[in-house]
Amino acid sequence: MKKWLKKISGYIHRAAKQTGELAYLWIDTIRYGFRRPYEFASLLHQMEEIGVRSLAIVVISSFFVGMVMAVQVAYSEANFAGRVMVGIGVGVAITREFGPLLTALLVGGRVSAGITSVIGSMRVTEQVDAIRLMGASPAKKLVFPRVFAALIMLPLLTAVADFVGIFGGLVVSIVDIRMTFMTYVYQVQRAVSLSDFFGGIFKALFFGFFISLIGCYNGLKVKGGAEGVGKATTRSVVASSVCVMISDYFLTKLLIIL
Repeated sequence: MKKWLKKISGYIHRAAKQTGELAYLWIDTIRYGFRRPYEFASLLHQMEEIGVRSLAIVVISSFFVGMVMAVQVAYSEANFAGRVMVGIGVGVAITREFGPLLTALLVGGRVSAGITSVIGSMRVTEQVDAIRLMGASPAKKLVFPRVFAALIMLPLLTAVADFVGIFGGLVVSIVDIRMTFMTYVYQVQRAVSLSDFFGGIFKALFFGFFISLIGCYNGLKVKGGAEGVGKATTRSVVASSVCVMISDYFLTKLLIIL
């Protein structure tokens, strides 16, 4: 019993320590990131890396998720007029939940792993120490562009995922369910409000923040050469995915209350 209590207390202590270090890293990012000279070129590069290069996987995945949801709504609820509710079910589910969550999980795995591997490699080869020796802040040079690029691009990718997912549902509705274009569009317009759409965008802001900051933190903490980089990359993917799922619950409750 004492052994298990010791393990649990150790996990709690490490989690509290890492949370505090993440908070300090975010404070340093805000403190130094907005000082001259501004990192516009690096920010634009990270926006391309995080956003543009993730567009294909978001579009393909969202399209087929929308198609699958349309089939599920139409056929699993056949006895309850499910076919005339396809637009409502797809529109609400995509904009409120699946658009931001699917985008965060897909992009998060790619982005957090990429951020950790790049910064971790710089850490192993002592490039991070060289930045400090030159009087610059790693939070400004490395963390700020990546975090704010994620804050900009995740909501945009989520908006794309919403529209593509709804379009995927439209394709199935027309081809398979034989629903007219105007009927589907009317159902989506009736069911989906601006609060649903912007609620998903609001979630994406937090998801992008968690994904990028966790990736940067684990990259800066790398030790042990190439093996350490691999372990840190795995930790980033797992931690960012779990953090997205946990925060999604609390953000959903918050949006319902508001």
